[in-house]
Amino acid sequence: MASYKIITALAFALALSAMADSRADGLPASMMLAQSSGLDCNAIARQVAAEEGGDLLSVDESGGQCVVTVLVPASGGERPRKVTRRVSG
Repeated sequence: MASYKIITALAFALALSAMADSRADGLPASMMLAQSSGLDCNAIARQVAAEEGGDLLSVDESGGQCVVTVLVPASGGERPRKVTRRVSG
């Protein structure tokens, strides 16, 4: 069972993400970042870490994609998990 702090942190991150996603053209913020001139993997990595509620481990650009790895805190005595996401540009 997830702890109160984790649930609160995830709710806060989700609220921030929703505010960032409220754009006139309706595109999510992560798509907006990937579609800007050039690929800004650092900004995308910050967005992914906030969405996952974890700490950024690494970010790389590979073949027009940002490869972001985040360490998500454990809940209920479980081990933390590593999440890797690819965001296309």
